Amino acid sequence: MKIALIGYGKMGHMIEQIALSRGHEIVSIIDVDNLDDFESEAFRSAEVAIEFTSPTAAYANYLRAWKQGVKVVSGSTGWLADHEADVRRACTREGKTLFWASNFSLGVAIFSAVNKYLARIMNAYPAYDVSEVETHHVHKLDAPSGTAITLAEQVVACLDRKTAWTKGEVREADGSVTGTTHTAPELLRIDAVREGEVPGIHTLTYDSEADMIQITHSAHNRRGFALGAVLAAEFTATHEGLLTTDDLFAF
Repeated sequence: MKIALIGYGKMGHMIEQIALSRGHEIVSIIDVDNLDDFESEAFRSAEVAIEFTSPTAAYANYLRAWKQGVKVVSGSTGWLADHEADVRRACTREGKTLFWASNFSLGVAIFSAVNKYLARIMNAYPAYDVSEVETHHVHKLDAPSGTAITLAEQVVACLDRKTAWTKGEVREADGSVTGTTHTAPELLRIDAVREGEVPGIHTLTYDSEADMIQITHSAHNRRGFALGAVLAAEFTATHEGLLTTDDLFAF
């Protein structure tokens, strides 16, 4: 399969290694200094483009790739608030294809299934309040993480006592703290921690006066994310529309 890479940071390099090891060809690599290459024959020859860039650049990259007739797999977050309706329309009415996930890791996909199952059980036990904490490396721009938001939205969809998620306390590597842990009871609070080079830790806690239940996913490195992105590209090459990990992993 011919793959284009949009974004060539740590994730882009790892995706390249895994794609090559699986017998694929990297036909184009686009980063901030060569955006004109979206117009190149090399980019247009790609069956799928894998996009890992910044929250502010992702949507424009989708449009550039779609203009060239290239399907997109993306792990970028932060564009949903402003462009979700546009992307959904493009993929459902205009023939575009986007496979989007806040996290491509197989382990996270399994964790998400467990998260939804546990939330459905806990809906019957209002004595347990639920909160979430995510920890990531100091280079991560957004807080809470896209994966944390996805997990929280899954819980909110299952718990009658929660109406939405809210950003809670953010602890930076320099020791500074913003936000608060005091939130309305109907909101699911997501706290964030930024430290070192942590690839990603997500913990959901159900706490009561009697006891506490926790589930945690902890990534050892970025390889699981990169492998999942390549698996998603392989799937996207033969599918169309707005695709997610629910389509790729049947749990």
